[in-house]
Amino acid sequence: MEKANRITQGKIFPALIEFALPVLFALLLQTMYGAVDLMVVGQFGEAQDVSAVSTGSQLMMTVTHVIASLSMGLTVCVGKRIGAQDGKTAGELIGSGIWLFGGLTLLLTAVFVPLSSPLASLLKAPQEAHEKTALYLAICLSGSVFIVFYNLIGSIFRGLGDSKLPLLTVAIACGVNIAGDFLLVGILRTGAAGAAAATVFSQAVSVLISYLIIRRRTLPFLFSKDSLRPRKEHIGAILRLGIPISLQELLVNISFLFILAIVNSLGLTASAGVGVAEKLCGFVMLVPSSFMQSMSAFVAQNIGAQRPDRARKALFYGIASSLAVGIVMAYLNFFHGDLLSGIFAKDPEIIAAASQYLKAYAVDCLLTAFLFCFIGYFNGIGRTVFVMLQGSLAAFCVRLPVSYLMSLQKPASLFRIGFATPAASFFQIIACFVFYFIISRRRQSGTGAKETEPGGENV
Repeated sequence: MEKANRITQGKIFPALIEFALPVLFALLLQTMYGAVDLMVVGQFGEAQDVSAVSTGSQLMMTVTHVIASLSMGLTVCVGKRIGAQDGKTAGELIGSGIWLFGGLTLLLTAVFVPLSSPLASLLKAPQEAHEKTALYLAICLSGSVFIVFYNLIGSIFRGLGDSKLPLLTVAIACGVNIAGDFLLVGILRTGAAGAAAATVFSQAVSVLISYLIIRRRTLPFLFSKDSLRPRKEHIGAILRLGIPISLQELLVNISFLFILAIVNSLGLTASAGVGVAEKLCGFVMLVPSSFMQSMSAFVAQNIGAQRPDRARKALFYGIASSLAVGIVMAYLNFFHGDLLSGIFAKDPEIIAAASQYLKAYAVDCLLTAFLFCFIGYFNGIGRTVFVMLQGSLAAFCVRLPVSYLMSLQKPASLFRIGFATPAASFFQIIACFVFYFIISRRRQSGTGAKETEPGGENV
């Protein structure tokens, strides 16, 4: 329990940073998955391949985010039990989680693989790239089992307070993916299909090696054959926390897919340009994203250890650290978007289109420093329904209407369309500040709305 004690005792800022750094590097490597795919395809493939990878990977990113968000329910539940030093229940939660996500794997594969071509049409993939987009999706969705268990391993160990094993698993996967991309796309010239195959194979290798490593480790929870069975109460607890988070993530990503469809209707250059910009945005948002994931586990363990004061202080340390990096990212995106875009594309028109879109994201670099830390904090204290509501309202009442209205302006501007994202973030930040103020006032007045444990019990 040494790691749990560092999270729940001692100085907060060093413990938070120590936990967040491996999460940051893991997200960096994970972001390199799609980025390397796009970079190699952009250098060795055709415009159709670039469009197929950018459109297809956007949908796969949605699938991955929904799975990772659902697994956040397991992260928070396990974190709470580890904070309370209840290793037996933590093991039972993990066993139930394996059954739950195993069933999800079967559902994903059976339902979505046959729908690859209709999904490409739904995303309005340009006609020239439709067939390659559908093939990319079919290959990636066939590997759903590896996507699910790849994310499951990370969620379990972040809940335990161990952010280094997930970093190792991502590093393995990223290395295999890069080698596969250069072999299949760079040498064999298989285009988008080769990029998809490299991604699936890399995740399979990562899951296998992670399993072998885990078998040799001493784990901070009790796990036996009896643990590995579905328990109704534990699956219910995971779903109560995970479903609101995953539903919010799904709705938010659906709104981005609608925006992608709007952009795809503007032509192949706009489609490829936004695809390049979105890959860059994955890197730009690494620091706030790492604090969001770290905050959830850090706060959950402190709530379980009856230390809500540490949870609140961690929130503001996270915001300050994320904002410092956000200022630098905003400058680079607004003034040097063309240089950044040139990393992933060689076509001057695609670079110009991506640069327009990145100028709008420069504003979001500042806003997400606040937003992502608040989301991580609210997830950690079990207020996942609020997280779902604010994210869904922002997606469908702000982001989509603004992007659609901007697309009607003539001439069409990717900068104006892209500005829908910071507009939605601003709405969410206001909602988060108001909600934090409400629960703080109720806590101080003793009316019962204290920070809650995951599952909703007062501490």
